[in-house]
Amino acid sequence: MSGTSRAARTATAALSEPPADEVKTSTCYMCACRCGIKVHLKQGRIRYIEGNRDHPVNRGVLCGKGAAGIMKQYSPARLSSPLRRVGERGSGEFEAIGWDEALEIVASRLARIRAEDPRKLAFFTGRDQSQALTSWWARQFGTPNYAAHGGFCSVNMAAAGLYTLGGSFWEFGEPDWEHSRYFMMFGVAEDHASNPIKIGLGKLKGHGAKFVSVNPVRTGYSAIADEWLGIRPGSDGLFVFAIIHELLRSDRVDFAFLSRYTNAPWLVIDDPGAADHGLFARGADGEPLARDGESGALVDATTTNFSPSLVGAATLADGRRAVPAFELFARRYLDPANAPEAVAAETGLPAETIRRVAGEIAEAAFESEVVVDVPWTDWTGRRHETMIGRPVSFHAMRGISAHSNGFHTCRAIHLLQMLLGAVDAPGSFRYRPPYPQSIPPAPPPAGHRADVRPGQPLPGMPLGFIRGPEDLLIDETGKPERIDKAFSWDAPLAAHGMMHMVIANAHAGDPYPIDTLLMFMANMSWNSAMNAAATMEKLTDRDPETGEYRIPFVVYSDAFNSEMVAYADIVLPDTTYLERHDCISLLDRPISDADGAADGIRQPIVTPDRDVRPFQDVLLDLGARLGLPGLVDEAGAPLYPGGLPDYMTRHERRPGVGMLSGWRGADGKAEGRGAVNPDQLDRYKENGCFWRQELTPEKRYFRFANRDYLDHAEGMGWRDVATPITLELYSETLQKFRLAAEGHGPHQPPDDMRERIAAHFDPLPIWHQQLSDARLGKGDYPFHAITQRPMVMYHAWDSQNAWQRQILGRNRIYLHRGLGERLGIADDDWIWLTSAHGRVRAQARLMDGVNPDTVWTWNAIGKRRGTWGLSPDAPESREGFLLNHLISEFLPGTPDAKDANIDPVTGQAAWYDLKVRIEKATPEEAGTSWPQFEILPGPRGEHRAVHPSAGRRGRA
Repeated sequence: MSGTSRAARTATAALSEPPADEVKTSTCYMCACRCGIKVHLKQGRIRYIEGNRDHPVNRGVLCGKGAAGIMKQYSPARLSSPLRRVGERGSGEFEAIGWDEALEIVASRLARIRAEDPRKLAFFTGRDQSQALTSWWARQFGTPNYAAHGGFCSVNMAAAGLYTLGGSFWEFGEPDWEHSRYFMMFGVAEDHASNPIKIGLGKLKGHGAKFVSVNPVRTGYSAIADEWLGIRPGSDGLFVFAIIHELLRSDRVDFAFLSRYTNAPWLVIDDPGAADHGLFARGADGEPLARDGESGALVDATTTNFSPSLVGAATLADGRRAVPAFELFARRYLDPANAPEAVAAETGLPAETIRRVAGEIAEAAFESEVVVDVPWTDWTGRRHETMIGRPVSFHAMRGISAHSNGFHTCRAIHLLQMLLGAVDAPGSFRYRPPYPQSIPPAPPPAGHRADVRPGQPLPGMPLGFIRGPEDLLIDETGKPERIDKAFSWDAPLAAHGMMHMVIANAHAGDPYPIDTLLMFMANMSWNSAMNAAATMEKLTDRDPETGEYRIPFVVYSDAFNSEMVAYADIVLPDTTYLERHDCISLLDRPISDADGAADGIRQPIVTPDRDVRPFQDVLLDLGARLGLPGLVDEAGAPLYPGGLPDYMTRHERRPGVGMLSGWRGADGKAEGRGAVNPDQLDRYKENGCFWRQELTPEKRYFRFANRDYLDHAEGMGWRDVATPITLELYSETLQKFRLAAEGHGPHQPPDDMRERIAAHFDPLPIWHQQLSDARLGKGDYPFHAITQRPMVMYHAWDSQNAWQRQILGRNRIYLHRGLGERLGIADDDWIWLTSAHGRVRAQARLMDGVNPDTVWTWNAIGKRRGTWGLSPDAPESREGFLLNHLISEFLPGTPDAKDANIDPVTGQAAWYDLKVRIEKATPEEAGTSWPQFEILPGPRGEHRAVHPSAGRRGRA
């Protein structure tokens, strides 16, 4: 060979086999980002998944989760046929049945419920990305008992923003990555908005912006931050208050922004004991009043031809006193109780650090002003020659949200933004279309007793936004009307519902018994339960008098054999995301970015090799079998015989506004509003499975008051009217609840809840000790315990993935190195964590990058033996564990499980309020995590298809 030329060797060498003979585009579903993907196939089999460079979400970037989607498609955990339980619930004993039989069983039961009392169907979905469909289906059925996963994930974050800015963090907004000079992130784990945040952080690093991460744990994003602030869990609100204190004290405030765009100048009635104390003073036509700083006259606060006063009392026409909302704001946060020195001990951050950070924020905001040379016109018709902004931006997520004080903490961050003038301005937080919306952004939820009628749909959607006590879903005695107690005195602003309370309440028959629990993609017997063991007991518990299950019938749909499958009576096997159509709608959870609106679809990449159906198709089929309005025509024939693709194309919420905004109209040339286009899905597929509309430059900032944007939003169908949105520094909605608790108005809380409502419904953000801490004290359980999701995984659906398991197949309890040394704990020692509710045993790992009073672990790694297609001795079940076993859905010491472990404003599950003590395990106890449960044999009786790849291990 040494004498053979390179050309000759090349000519005789066999070329590499082409990796693919077809490439299809779709949308990833390995986390909530919804990135664009290109899927390479060969002979009909998936060979490779890469990012779509044209897609607006990820611009070609794809993380390890997305690339591992191939192993989800070929997972041995996939369900393969409809199942009917034949053994005891929880035994995993099923028989395979056909789809017609399965759907007839479910439909006949649902028909009876709907004819008698639609409330007796509880329909709750987990990581569902079709909530615009599932919520509409619940409305057509007539049940108010519907919600998705947001109540145990991020409703504090969403509600706080929507009740303050008309938008929020995460899917409703993003930092101005191009112009921001100072970026602060609160409580964000690695998977949230994963690829967009990575791309954005790269831009920040590229132009020298400072990135500060506030998080008890230094992993992922925090590891690349310029500064990490290892705050004590649940104390973030105090930290924000101290920053506000320093800004007020040093007079570093954007008074012009507050005066022009917020309700800071609006006069608040100061008449303690009166029925309208703390409400806005209003004129004869209901307009809010402000005081003209030049003339002293009372004027309509929504007009612009006066100089608003932010401080100083005014005398109302009836002789009473009123003060601007800003004066109440400044009075509260200038209090020495909010100074850095006062909050340092609770937050775990030195006072000098807090003061320095406040100074850095002020310097970035007021000495590095951003000017975008684009003229714009505000809602009054005033022309502004440039767009001027404050280059400070914030982002927050579940680390803020999952505390019982999270609503007020997140609202405090938004008030800090207002104080700086850093809302939808160059360099700051920016809305994503279709936001901003009115405050609150939607009608209140339907579900009053009079709304629920046999055989009839609800008059409105089951989820919505409460404007005052009069909107609560309660009966004449104050008792909740929903099974989860959302929108009641228990959790008035529960905008996403309270999925975490459904099983406990249904088991107790509180506020009433249900008949059927229908769940989709919600692993409620394991990692989605705040109390996994007790949840399993509730699902299997029988009434001793009748011998029947207390939750009579459970229908569950999932693509995989999760821990929840064994607790169903009927299992409806779903497809994977690569086997179906999906709709990623602006009516649901948008994939827009700040510069443009976008939506998208998924398309089937491969044909299922099992007897499975997309749950959305199943839901439409069930609706047609039940004859639900909007799902059948006058003759009773299905309106969407083609399933979800048919619905995506033809369904309209109102004339011209459908599920998808692109290529509307008979000719496909309309956007937003337009007639049905039968070729719409083909146009999406031709364009990479997405549509995007770029906003013209004059519409990109100040959209709460930008006339061109507001007109555009109305024209696109995003808003009903093009009125401006006043940002709410002071929340009159919250004050209405406080007044009710003080005995005013026709709608008042029960006596035993008055103190709770009065304390927590403050019109300005407050901080309070986590509710479980207040019950326990700090002595017995001195350490905080939290979870984070790893960058390579997203809930349980990834920790069964063959590729991702190689990276992380077991989890540890991570402790600060100093704490471990103090307790005599070394790496890989087995230790016990004990809470007021339970115990877990796992191995320890010491690290430096964690708050000294905090322990943590990765979420959803632990598995119950026999599930997810894993072997019974898989490390996930023998060495992995869940912190969930330490958490309860009820507060410790609660008699009769009365008080839920939630944020009292929104009902958000307080996962991160957990406190524990730590003990070293004995040598005899080491080796296996605890608790352990009886092995689940898998769904016995299921028909299992043999995949073509069987026997060819190692070849994906």
